Amino acid sequence: MRLLPLGAGGPGRHSPRHLRSCRPALLVLLLPLLPGCCLGGSRAAAAGSRRPNVVLLLTDDQDEVLGGMTPLKKTKALIGEMGMTFSSAYVPSALCCPSRASILTGKYPHNHHVVNNTLEGNCSSKSWQKIQEPNTFPAILRSLCGYQTFFAGKYLNEYGAPAAGGLEYVPPGWSYWYALEKNSKYYNYTLSINGKARKHGENYSVDYLTDVLANISLDFLDYKSNFEPFFMMISTPAPHSPWIAAPQYQKTFQNVFAPRNKNFNIHGTNKHWLIRQAKTPMTNSSIQFLDNAFRKRWQTLLSVDDLVEKLVKRLEFIGELDNTYIFYTSDNGYHTGQFSLPIDKRQLYEFDIKVPLLVRGPGIKPNQTSKMLVANIDLGPTILDIAGYNLNKTQMDGMSLLPILTGVSNVTWRSDVLVEYQGEGRNVTDPTCPSLSPGVSQCFPDCVCEDAYNNTYACVRTMSARWNLQYCEFDDQEVFVEVYNLTADPHQITNIAKSIDPELLGKMNYRLMMLQSCSGPACRTPGVFDPGYRFDPRLMFNNFNGGRTRRFSKHLL
Repeated sequence: MRLLPLGAGGPGRHSPRHLRSCRPALLVLLLPLLPGCCLGGSRAAAAGSRRPNVVLLLTDDQDEVLGGMTPLKKTKALIGEMGMTFSSAYVPSALCCPSRASILTGKYPHNHHVVNNTLEGNCSSKSWQKIQEPNTFPAILRSLCGYQTFFAGKYLNEYGAPAAGGLEYVPPGWSYWYALEKNSKYYNYTLSINGKARKHGENYSVDYLTDVLANISLDFLDYKSNFEPFFMMISTPAPHSPWIAAPQYQKTFQNVFAPRNKNFNIHGTNKHWLIRQAKTPMTNSSIQFLDNAFRKRWQTLLSVDDLVEKLVKRLEFIGELDNTYIFYTSDNGYHTGQFSLPIDKRQLYEFDIKVPLLVRGPGIKPNQTSKMLVANIDLGPTILDIAGYNLNKTQMDGMSLLPILTGVSNVTWRSDVLVEYQGEGRNVTDPTCPSLSPGVSQCFPDCVCEDAYNNTYACVRTMSARWNLQYCEFDDQEVFVEVYNLTADPHQITNIAKSIDPELLGKMNYRLMMLQSCSGPACRTPGVFDPGYRFDPRLMFNNFNGGRTRRFSKHLL
């Protein structure tokens, strides 16, 4: 199948979805009009060389803490060992759509206003399309930097919904668009092919989505223009449920079980009520279920490993590998039995908010590990920096990783990141679990629930030379607080909120309020343990109507 860009076989050249690129000859003419245009002055490219290409590989619900990278031997060898692995990479929200919105915009959820996986939560809503999508980093790459842009896979959870414009809608910034309708599937799904629907069935050889994405990506590399750099974003369904592995991998990992670490199948003492309500010990059937889920998740990742190998080999074959940055990460982590919660994400703990991040590319030395505190809001600024775009022209909250990747000495870096989540659930009692309080959601048959409307929290995750802390507040009647010293307690078993120094507690509270109202450079100010830290009450006020930002941001629709 030959791929056709938008404007060739898709929307017409005069369609609103057709975006002109800033080609080199045109760039000179547009300079007075486009002050942010990329002129090939990328710090990532040597003088006189071509601007680098970029590939972003994004998995769905792949953890880092519980061994999520273990099955991906080829990926670790081809990306991690050939470049840099980040050991402290976090997401600002442990849920698919808010996290993906943060990747695309480079913003914290309180600035892009995507709070959950529903249209009402701004996931692929008309408001998102109007306000945020025109300023995503792929839109900038395409319209101002002259990049060919290619997307294949899961986009946002409500993409393709009739109220979101259906599959005919193609977000701005994409030259080639192969997006999955709504949430992850492996068979029996529909793709938007440059705005035209194409249904797939359940024949492994032609329909298994991870393999389909691999083949479409290889086709793009074969038929792309050789006169423009390219950006590819490949977003796999694995290892998201329903965990259907390719036939050749369905019998693998038969002796693998979910890790029995120190927080597995224990009661969440001194934690938020949602964690305390989990039944401990879990039933044998619950443990069997989560062990099977863990095994199947690993099985689905083997096809992702194959995709990565095929992609790297094709890049090498066409002579582009040495000029291409490859990023590998996930949209959020996952848990399987921690604190007796069966399976899901959404929680504030390391297993849900920490993700893999591996990067290789020009100027990155092999076999490196970085302990720097990074977040997925940094991916957009990093990729724009690689492309030579002036980051001062953006409103992004993140920072470019390029100085870290290329070994720049004396880099001034952050010591904390914000994590925020708005719980899902209606203020009614679940009829299948009448004994539970109103507002719970994501409930299992034994009435253990993974979310609730007041599972709304915000955290400061701090890492400095002396401190490795997490401070969290819940937006509930208690204003419940959880604090963890991860140096002494890496499994976050003991909540030290009532025993920690009150002065330190107050500083963390101020820092949290400041970060929840930050935007752009204000999100990158020194943290509590940095030498340059100072408490400035003005930083807790935003410029919106001159009023103070709420501690827990409500989405704006």
